[in-house]
Amino acid sequence: MNLKKIVTCFPLADSQIQRIVHEFGNRFEIVVSDQDRIADDIFEAHIFCGHAKVPVDWPAVVQQGRLQWIQSSAAGLDHCLHPSVIESQILVSGCSGLFSRQVAEQSMALLMGLMRRMPVFFRAQQLKEFVRRPTDNLFGKTVGIIGFGGNGQRIAKTLRPLTDRILATDCFPQAGKELIDQGVVEAIYPADELETILSQAEVTIVTLPLSEMNEKLISREAFEVMKPGAYLINVGRGSVIDTNYLVEFLENGRLAGAGIDVVDPEPLPPESRLWEMDNVIISPHVGAQSPLRVPSTVELFCKNVDLFEAGKSLLNEVDKKLGFPRPENRVDWD
Repeated sequence: MNLKKIVTCFPLADSQIQRIVHEFGNRFEIVVSDQDRIADDIFEAHIFCGHAKVPVDWPAVVQQGRLQWIQSSAAGLDHCLHPSVIESQILVSGCSGLFSRQVAEQSMALLMGLMRRMPVFFRAQQLKEFVRRPTDNLFGKTVGIIGFGGNGQRIAKTLRPLTDRILATDCFPQAGKELIDQGVVEAIYPADELETILSQAEVTIVTLPLSEMNEKLISREAFEVMKPGAYLINVGRGSVIDTNYLVEFLENGRLAGAGIDVVDPEPLPPESRLWEMDNVIISPHVGAQSPLRVPSTVELFCKNVDLFEAGKSLLNEVDKKLGFPRPENRVDWD
């Protein structure tokens, strides 16, 4: 009997591979691929779990007609939401919100590092200079969160004890209404009211996925609306912010600082002026990293395989036109 194939492509430990084999090895053939082989191995897959970081011929995969479901091992779906996949019958599910605690911690690290002037003090440490410098504080500032899905909501819950006022914007503003009722956020505005948030926030945190509507959303017009002296944190996708204008507004002093875990282009080229700025902290897209990341992804995948075989809706099933799960399909990881 020819079994359907599950093809994986993310860094699984032997014990995690054995978990998948134990759960599904009698119903599927398990193929453990890697970035060197996935462009070819993807054509064997009925189910693909992972993140291909190399070019994949998605139109050919779709035309072949074998692949039925993609379980992304990342929250961002731009690596697999090729137009041909979007228009196909292939199901797509992601890890939206699965790593929200880690992303919240990364956001806090970037923000607090900026406010307490860590880049300045790190450089002084290298020179053995024990000199006091001015610092800033979060207390009393208004925080705006752009994108209020799983990551945005977890960031709000984490920040709430440290600041008096949090505003948010989202495509589905009603989805987070309970956090208004709980006093976590003051208001959630529709996505097209971005300027309402930017004009009030002294700290703006961007958690948006990359999509056609979000490409370079934070451009000159958005920067001009921001309050002078505001801080900008990006833990979503780099292309949501126009890097050229980010540099310009940091250099002209309109922005107090920027913490970027994601940037466009990525990796940031050595000649970028961002590397040398004392009011910038750069981390190399590690917001979701954690010792728990792969085990959590395997757990999600195993639950979704059972749902897939039962013909039920998947956890974090993606609206492919939007590029992320609708609120009713989003899993609350709390």
